[in-house]
Amino acid sequence: MEISASTSEYIAGLVQRARVAMDQIQDLTQEDVRRISKAIGWLAVNKAEEWADFMYEETGMGRIQSKIDRTKGRARGLTRDHMNAKTVGVVEVDEDKQLVKIAKPVGVVASLVPTTVPMGVVFIGAMNAIMGRNATVFSPHPRAKKSTMKACEDIRALLRKMGYPEDLLICIEEPSLEKTNSLMQQADLIVATGGKPMVKAAYSSGTPAFGVGAGNVVVVIDETADIKDAAQKIMTAQLNDYAIGCSTENSMVIEKNIYDDMIAACKETGAYVCNAEEKAKLQAFLWTAPHKLNPNAICLPAPEMARRAGFEIPEDSNWLIVEETGYGEEYPFSGEKLSVVVTAYKYNEFNDAIELVNGIQAYSGAGHSCGIHSFNDDHIMEYALRTHTSRVAVRMTVGTSNAGNWNNGMPFTINLGCGTWGGNITSENVTWKNYINTTWVAREIANYKVPTDEELFGNVMTDPVFKGLL
Repeated sequence: MEISASTSEYIAGLVQRARVAMDQIQDLTQEDVRRISKAIGWLAVNKAEEWADFMYEETGMGRIQSKIDRTKGRARGLTRDHMNAKTVGVVEVDEDKQLVKIAKPVGVVASLVPTTVPMGVVFIGAMNAIMGRNATVFSPHPRAKKSTMKACEDIRALLRKMGYPEDLLICIEEPSLEKTNSLMQQADLIVATGGKPMVKAAYSSGTPAFGVGAGNVVVVIDETADIKDAAQKIMTAQLNDYAIGCSTENSMVIEKNIYDDMIAACKETGAYVCNAEEKAKLQAFLWTAPHKLNPNAICLPAPEMARRAGFEIPEDSNWLIVEETGYGEEYPFSGEKLSVVVTAYKYNEFNDAIELVNGIQAYSGAGHSCGIHSFNDDHIMEYALRTHTSRVAVRMTVGTSNAGNWNNGMPFTINLGCGTWGGNITSENVTWKNYINTTWVAREIANYKVPTDEELFGNVMTDPVFKGLL
């Protein structure tokens, strides 16, 4: 895309303001930046209700209480994770190897904000960036520009009151694709939260980038599972902001002998199983083209979604199930849906389940996350070893666990790397660690010893495979 001189100049002005602000905090100590991060977290906790109402008013998507809970939970979780984080000055000393690591800022961060979780991206990005003494320029999605600006302005006001430069956070007021592209070219680091085209653009910008791939979580339910618990947790994922998150369970792969019992357990949690005609109507409503979700169809309560699709379901229904046998473009329900719709599959042998999960996620959601409901440790480890995924949630609600929660050890975040499977540079949760550069100071090791070849190569040296080659 060709970028006009006026747009380039406008973005250059924002980036320069951010650089000036960043320069003013380079002498802050570890405790200084930790205090600012804590203050932003506490602001988010206390603004959670206001932000949730504001965002729902603008976008009309999701469930207000879920937004409140997510903001409060992640603000507290990030604060916990930052309490012992080392992001300023000397952060590691290895006496044996005579190495010292020093943390330094990455620079001005370009944060690409999606329509689904704008407030979260702003305050979490701000907390992580400031921990590393960086500044951030946010590029909102046009459908959530007011929400992005609201969170940004609230944090800017806090910074002013604390005596720090407010331009550590800047938001593009009238977003456009051209402005986003210009920002990506002029920033020092990109953190892209959003769809595949956005992430691809970030990686093509010439600027270092942390992108996230598409979510399309698949969970396996084997014959040892607690069926009622599994059904309850999958339902919980659907009601969490009406499946707005990329970590929400999208498909369940069920062992054939417990399939009927599992579907029955799902019905007890308020699931409605669509017949063939209803499935066709739902498909026509959800997708406007292959891989292209209808923005007016996602993140809705189940009865409302069904009505808009052209059929009626009981008003107390919590989620929808569609039954499927294949995956790929001919089977769109095998892809990410961002809605309270879960696709149900049946498998024969456990190996079939693994192949099915890999096939589904090769079509959509490669490398993101999957889950398993099982008490068979051999199954759990085989699943983790053989699936092409960055995260495996065991007997948990995937949608509320793999981006951090108090019931597990995953780092709190809002950006989930999908590794090379998903076209990403990292397979980890993006955290404060990704917002610092490190300088290694290397000193000579006194009385160092070079190991012998026997110590290094052992019996490989006498392996017959080398006979005649050496």
